[in-house]
Amino acid sequence: MKKLSFLILFLLSCTAVFAQADASVEMADTMRSSGKIYVVIATIAIVFVGLAIYLFSIDRRLKKLEK
Repeated sequence: MKKLSFLILFLLSCTAVFAQADASVEMADTMRSSGKIYVVIATIAIVFVGLAIYLFSIDRRLKKLEK
């Protein structure tokens, strides 16, 4: 029963992906043509780098406390 429900869920998710293949995203095309997409990508990259640095610093502090 569990395998059957997983199979049905998987098949439904695959059909949803194929249904979206022909749709174009106008917002992404507009931002790409005006060059603003690079600002968005840079902002996301800065946020991820900041989170990574924060997590590594917390890990380092935790290791000091464990010792």
